[in-house]
Amino acid sequence: MKIAFIGLGNMGAPMALNLLKAGYPLSVFDLVPSALKLLADAGAIAAVSAAAAVRDADVVVSMLPASAHVRKLYLGDGGVLDAAKPGALLIDSSTIAPQAAREVAEEAHAKGFAMIDAPVSGGTAGAAAGTLTFIVGGPAAALERARPLLEKMGRNIFHAGTSGAGQIAKICNNMLLGIQMIGTAEAISLGVASGVDARVLSDIMAKSSGRNWALELYNPWPGVMDNVPASRGYSGGFGTDLMLKDLGLAQEAAAAADAATPLGALARELYQRHSQAGSGALDFSSIVQALAGKG
Repeated sequence: MKIAFIGLGNMGAPMALNLLKAGYPLSVFDLVPSALKLLADAGAIAAVSAAAAVRDADVVVSMLPASAHVRKLYLGDGGVLDAAKPGALLIDSSTIAPQAAREVAEEAHAKGFAMIDAPVSGGTAGAAAGTLTFIVGGPAAALERARPLLEKMGRNIFHAGTSGAGQIAKICNNMLLGIQMIGTAEAISLGVASGVDARVLSDIMAKSSGRNWALELYNPWPGVMDNVPASRGYSGGFGTDLMLKDLGLAQEAAAAADAATPLGALARELYQRHSQAGSGALDFSSIVQALAGKG
């Protein structure tokens, strides 16, 4: 089975590498030459364009930043729906607006392609370790075709519903994550300002009712936890601007569903201020700097 992988950023590159390790022939494309070289050095075929990458592929996997990029990749002139071979399976793992996912899937299905939206949770560490959670929207039959590949990149696979449902579930998850990170950062900042050691406080909360993923696996305070962005100046990981994008998608979904999300709205406002202060490229856990009065 030949696979094309489009989008080799912080998440896409390790996901593609795991497919290579599993023995799949892989053609890849990214606009960043160094990303292409990384995969080529690992044994992938570096294509000169997305169209060239997908031309002979049985499966196309994409991991792109936003709805506009996904629409252009699939629906643009010479895009995937024009260049891919008939009957190919299309898997978009980007986090985008649910309506955009539905539009692309409808056009793909109309042209005879099977397609699922399969955004992921688990961060860059999960991408590297092959332990991601895939949150899938689309036909059950298409998911079953995709499952062997998804199992090489992730540990958990959920079928959320029809096309776009994967995006809805992912947006809900990331809204909660953004809220959790702010709450965790705020609590640690309060403790440190009051004279409690951040590591001691984190250990206490991790064994108490305040425990959560951000606290236990992605601690935002420098020096508390190794191998997280806070231990390397908030570089790498999941960028503030990406979290801001997802919180914006959550607010759009809330408006469409007439659902109340006051904490989600506040989280978006706080991340927007953090980004505007110059921290957009830093990992989203760097919000602790703003709450601690350091950025």
